[in-house]
Amino acid sequence: MKLSILEAGLKSRAAAAFALEEGAMAGFHLAAPPPHISADVSIAWPIAGAKLLKRPPLKIAEELKAVLGAEFDAQSVPPGFVNLKFGDAFLFEALRDLGKPDCFTLPEFKGEKINLEFVSANPTGPMHLASGRGATLGDSLARIFRALGAEVSTEFYVNDAGKQVELLGQSLKARFKKAEPPENGYQGAYLKDMGEALPGEASGWTDLQFSEHAVTEMLKLHRADMKAFGVNFDRWFLESELHAAGAPAQALAVIKERGMAYEKDNAVWFGTASELESDDKDRVLVKADGRNTYFLNDIAYHLNKFSRGFTRLIDIWGPDHHGYVPRMEAAVGALAGSQGKFKVLIHQQVALKRGEETVKMSKRAGDFISLKELVDEVGADACRFFFAARGPHTHLTFDVDLAKKKSNDNPVYYVQYVHARISSIFANAAAKGVDPAAGFDEARILINAEERALMLKLLWLEKTLADCARDFSPHHLTTYLTELSACFHSFYDKCKVLDPEHKETSAYRLFLLEHVRGIIAKGLGLLGVSAPERM
Repeated sequence: MKLSILEAGLKSRAAAAFALEEGAMAGFHLAAPPPHISADVSIAWPIAGAKLLKRPPLKIAEELKAVLGAEFDAQSVPPGFVNLKFGDAFLFEALRDLGKPDCFTLPEFKGEKINLEFVSANPTGPMHLASGRGATLGDSLARIFRALGAEVSTEFYVNDAGKQVELLGQSLKARFKKAEPPENGYQGAYLKDMGEALPGEASGWTDLQFSEHAVTEMLKLHRADMKAFGVNFDRWFLESELHAAGAPAQALAVIKERGMAYEKDNAVWFGTASELESDDKDRVLVKADGRNTYFLNDIAYHLNKFSRGFTRLIDIWGPDHHGYVPRMEAAVGALAGSQGKFKVLIHQQVALKRGEETVKMSKRAGDFISLKELVDEVGADACRFFFAARGPHTHLTFDVDLAKKKSNDNPVYYVQYVHARISSIFANAAAKGVDPAAGFDEARILINAEERALMLKLLWLEKTLADCARDFSPHHLTTYLTELSACFHSFYDKCKVLDPEHKETSAYRLFLLEHVRGIIAKGLGLLGVSAPERM
């Protein structure tokens, strides 16, 4: 039985026992107790329910214990917890459920059609480390949402129009003519290489042709970088597609029709006339010279997403866009009719550490380590695991030396080694003629502490994925995999798996390790990290 199903059943029983609507039981959750507590799960709801029921938390815990005790050996403890212990039959049944195709799907995600846009790096230079962090976050979340039952489409938005692209073209033109780029242009060596590769006929190109060529070449690099990083977008959406379809004008018409625009100083502003005093220039939709702002174009792009049938939009942006979030969420939420349909995630920058030194980088000056360089040096697996290991709101220092270590000090190596170690155990079993599929009598098995810890940890992947979706971060998953790996190492140090004199015990432990190997592979796969059979 899945923990989510068990939790729903216990919540229903508790609601009936206390004569409450299930909506009043929102804080009823199963949680892993601390290591020093001899229990499998803990329920803290009596503490939250004390105000509602007007009774002391411990008294409520004792009443809840009476409701659940017979089946789960429930114990009530101060200040108001109820601790449960599962029977062996429950654990074996739960492990068998882990092999089912939809074992991680949750009802609340079925029917969701999510558009997840991430990276969307301007095509003005190679992918940098922050792009890798955004790619890891977006691709991992897409995989996790799919595992939970949602339909997800991933998208890369390409700003192939505007001043930055014009400046890129001017910088390439200068490099082609062996001159320095404009003062505020792009200085990177990649433009020198691109300029030297241009044919002689480029001497007759217009500035637009230089810009178009630069964008085309940059997009080739971006696509190659993402492919090498294990990220495949369902769609690369060009900003020029919006303009060709007249989408900004259509969006402006919708905004005006709904009374969400007003005019001031010959410009068109987002909002209502009553907001005139509080609005500032950052909320302009159309400038006084008739040009659209990025704000209007971005609104048009998100309305386009809704027109494609998506029920939920998630954008992942870099830290330099932090101030842009509130107005975009407000504008898109108002036009979509619900603030909850559009979510923007901001991820922080990545610092690179070599030895004791932190590398200083500047993209515009061309002084930075590209994502490709880092992947070539430490591998995509280490990059993705390290990027995923911290929540997006926290700064990340990427330790290159640690990422290259082939030891348990390296967290991705530590987890991958478990998968390889178990694979070698199964290869050894085959060599000894031990059948991994041999049955065993569950009733005769005595589960020891290390085996029980492994079993319980396996059951928490479902809850971990739900936590990742709730917090929009895969860092819960890297933590989970590290803890599961620690459980395996503890088990392997103390338990002999292949024992010719105890065939039933061997069959049982191979059954257990098959599930550990499967969950490790599943978890790493959701992070876009490989699960090697040899290391």
